Order: sequence, then C-alpha cells, then structure tokens
Amino acid sequence: MTDEIETKDSEQTFIQHLEALRSMLIHSIAAVAILTPAGFYLAPKFIDFLIKNSLPQGIAKLHYFSPMEVFIIQLKAGLVIAFVLAFPYIVLQVRKFILPALYENERKFLGWLVVLATGLFVFGAAFCVFVIMPLIMNFSAAFATSQLEATLGLSYFINLSAGLMLAFGLMFQIPLAVLIGIKFGLVSVDMLKKARPYIIVGILILAAIFTPPDVVSQLMLGVPTWLLFEAGVLAAGFLEKKN
Repeated sequence: MTDEIETKDSEQTFIQHLEALRSMLIHSIAAVAILTPAGFYLAPKFIDFLIKNSLPQGIAKLHYFSPMEVFIIQLKAGLVIAFVLAFPYIVLQVRKFILPALYENERKFLGWLVVLATGLFVFGAAFCVFVIMPLIMNFSAAFATSQLEATLGLSYFINLSAGLMLAFGLMFQIPLAVLIGIKFGLVSVDMLKKARPYIIVGILILAAIFTPPDVVSQLMLGVPTWLLFEAGVLAAGFLEKKN
C-alpha cells in the first residue's frame, strides 16, 4: 500500500514537472509571438544599419533576386529581433521553472544569473554585429580583383548575420554554464581543467554547427567562446574557494 502511494506521488510530481515545462515553453513562444510585430517594424531599419555597418567599400550594395525575397527576409529578421527582445523574459521563465527545486541561497544566485545571461546574450549579438560581420565582409571583399567582382545576395547576408547573432548570443552563455555547474556541484574546477581538451573540441564542433562551412566564421565564434570558457573557469575557481 505504501509503495502504491509513493508511486502515485512520484507520478503526480512528474506530471507537475511536465505541466511546468509546458507552461514555460508556451509563455516563451507567446512572448516571441507578441513581440514579432515590433520586430517586423524594426526589421527594415535594422537591415539598413547592418548593411551600412558591415559592407566594405569593395562591396557597394547587396542584391535580391525574387519579388518576395525582401519581404521574407524582413520576416526572418523580425523574428530574430523578437527573440532578442524576448530573451530576458525567456530566461525568467526558465528561472521560474527550476526555482522550486532550489534552496534560498541558490535562488539568489540564480537571480543574478538572469541579469548575467541577458547581458552576455546582448553582448554576444552586439559583438557579432559590430566586429564579426565587418571582418567577414572585409575578408570576402579582399578576394575581389579587376576581373572578379563580388555580387552578394541579401538573403544570404541576412541569414548569415541572423544565424551568427543567435550563435554568438547563445555561445556566450558558456561562462554561466560553468558557474552553474560549479555552484550546484555538477562539476569541479579540477574536472573542467582535466577535460579542457575535450571541451575545446566540443566548442569547435558547436562553432562548426552554428556557422557556415568556412574556417574563418568557425574560428571567429570558437576562439571567443573558448576565451569565455576560460574566464568562466577562472571565476568558478574563486567561487569554489569562497564556498
């Protein structure tokens, strides 16, 4: 009889976790959907800024090759902008989901992580816009000659920019992942140091997945992410000593 009661309790707990997960996903998707009109409104201005900021003199303008291409690109850019705007709320929803399982001191720690996660995501996306995209476009323009002229399409440029912005924003969460692992006893600093070669390979694999199939983009994402991982290990070392 006792075993049956424990089984029912565990089943109810599991169902409650699923309901909480479902609620988190629904609220996160709803936030992106609500902000999509604002993202679509901002998309043309953002695309113009991105082009002016990224294109070198060797590439005067971009081109589109179908009547609906610009509209579709603006929709995609609007979704990316909506996701960036909704990211703090999404992080809050994740925090709300895992909060019941934490102790009071862990909840305070998680509260700071919401701010840090948002800051790192924005910093990663901004780093991509202001540093990485101009570098990639200048690198591309360097191959132009009097017989070889670059004719780049708007679709490829925006898909590349949006993909890299999201990739940098998400990969820049690596230090937080390290801190969370240390804080909740999932890993130790010594374990991370010993696993460093495997983690670096993993970072490079993720960079290859998140970027176009060229070494330049992969290194531009992989190297900063690796440096952030090392910064996370350094910060985790102080955190581990403090505890």
